[in-house]
Amino acid sequence: MNLSPRRHRLAAAASLALLACAVQAQSPDPAAPTSPAPVIERPAPSKPVVRPRPAAAKAAAEPAPLQSALTADLFYEILMGEMTARSGDPGSGYALVLDAARRLRDGKLFQRAVEIALQSRSGDAALAAARAWQETLPNSRDARRIELQILIALNRISETVEPLRAEVTATSQIERPLLMAVIARNYSRASDKKLAASVVEQALVDELKSPTTGGLAWATVGRLRLNAGDASGALEAARKGQEIDPASDAPAALALEMIDPGQPLAEPIVTRFLNNNPKASPDLRVAYARVLVENRRYSDASAQLQALTTSRPELAEPWLLLGSLQMQARQDAAAEASIKRFIELSAGSKSGNSKDADDAADRKRGVSQAYFALSQLAERRKDYAAAERWLSRVDGADEVVAAQTRRATLLARQGKLPQAREIIRGLPERTADDKKQKFLAEVQLLRDAKQYQAAYDMLAQASAASPDDGDLVYDQAMIAEKLNRLDDMERLLRRLIELKPDNQNAYNALGYSLADRKIRLEEARTLIQKAVQLAPEDPFIADSLGWVEFRLGNTAEAIRILEAAYKTRPDPEIGAHFGEVLWTSGQKDRAVTIWKEALLSDAENETLQETLKRLRVKP
Repeated sequence: MNLSPRRHRLAAAASLALLACAVQAQSPDPAAPTSPAPVIERPAPSKPVVRPRPAAAKAAAEPAPLQSALTADLFYEILMGEMTARSGDPGSGYALVLDAARRLRDGKLFQRAVEIALQSRSGDAALAAARAWQETLPNSRDARRIELQILIALNRISETVEPLRAEVTATSQIERPLLMAVIARNYSRASDKKLAASVVEQALVDELKSPTTGGLAWATVGRLRLNAGDASGALEAARKGQEIDPASDAPAALALEMIDPGQPLAEPIVTRFLNNNPKASPDLRVAYARVLVENRRYSDASAQLQALTTSRPELAEPWLLLGSLQMQARQDAAAEASIKRFIELSAGSKSGNSKDADDAADRKRGVSQAYFALSQLAERRKDYAAAERWLSRVDGADEVVAAQTRRATLLARQGKLPQAREIIRGLPERTADDKKQKFLAEVQLLRDAKQYQAAYDMLAQASAASPDDGDLVYDQAMIAEKLNRLDDMERLLRRLIELKPDNQNAYNALGYSLADRKIRLEEARTLIQKAVQLAPEDPFIADSLGWVEFRLGNTAEAIRILEAAYKTRPDPEIGAHFGEVLWTSGQKDRAVTIWKEALLSDAENETLQETLKRLRVKP
């Protein structure tokens, strides 16, 4: 399996030739050259499928050269067809070119007739030309492919069973994976998605029964079922595919997309494949580890990456992922070793092993990420010199700006705030947005250094110059809260609501501030509910709603809301609130577990530290 689309870049032309994703109609251009670019691309097949054919077969599949049968009358007919099509009468031009194509048995002329029909936006005429091509040259795969393209574009999905079946039969085993991927992509665009899944299943009836193709075929059907909203049908297809072909990674890749608490049968398909095929492509295991991380199953993700780095220690990417997880678990020594191993392997792959420019760019970004991580590890142990050395190795324009910003933060944490501010001020200003980001970065330095008054003064001055800049108003309000200037904070947030009535952050911040101070709680809930309406998926706004429900005494509702928010985003501040509600309700063991997780994520979070200090808890 290959979850990275770049791995088959060399075969992209073949996949497009197998089945183009759509038919594009183009208007005729009177100024176009005599031989316009074809509407439908026909790239050459990839080398592995080019094989010599017997002379008789070749003669049957390919018409005789045009010159051998081209008479003066036919030449004139073709010329008139082109001129008529270009002069605004594509219908007549189409008829002339199609007649010449039939008489000469020439595939290029048939294709030109299709193009003229598409340029006049006549899908039915294009289909008629493609079918005439198929009748005249029954062994032409180009004719069948174009007929299939047009039928899909016209949404006449039920008519594609036979052409698709014929195309699958004519495709070599080496190109079947590419074909199946294109089938899934093209049919997923159909308006009747359930019909598309059914039609593809009918066309693949023989492949679904074969031990050599069943896994891939069932995965294709399953992907279309999933696209049609039939998750249970997709899961059943994955199960059948794995049953008939246990060595195929396609069913496991499909099941991987469906791993969810609501689909408990999906993950066993993935783990069964990984356990039974230890030498399978590592891409699936890496993808599975990423899914586990998304579901906060960090130990399970680490186990997968540990297995992969043990069995395939020469692969670079798993080491970086493993190191990131080890960092999160505060296993700093192991994390540093893993990340350094990633850098070593990435450096070794520079000598001729890069597949293309995209891979090289990805590797470069990964190495920069590794340098940032090593700098953070050094900062944790207060080794600021080492942290600076790792940052100095970061390369690339965007990465250098991030490195300089990080360098300024390091200086500020060492009490060198003036030098840190100078670094920020020295960053390039290529755009107005760059200038604003520099300003906000300097404000953040002041905020981190608890220089709240200086930050407030900077924001007040900038806001006076740009009174309608909502970002400046919001940041000034947040600094006002740090200065305990709560009346100013409320005034600024209400000003922001006037400026941007759809700004969910303003409603949320004002509502949360009231709830946190245990005042005007009903108003606080109304404000936060407005924020929820504007951003229903935001876990931080859900956290505020849970907090105000807790303040109102609705503990069970607060737990429900905060648990969902923490599951969506295990942020330490949400964890602090969730843990406090659990602690207050008597679920102290569970609260401690949540707080321990939050501490692993950010032990210095102010809300978390204040909560633990106030409740006198040491997790």
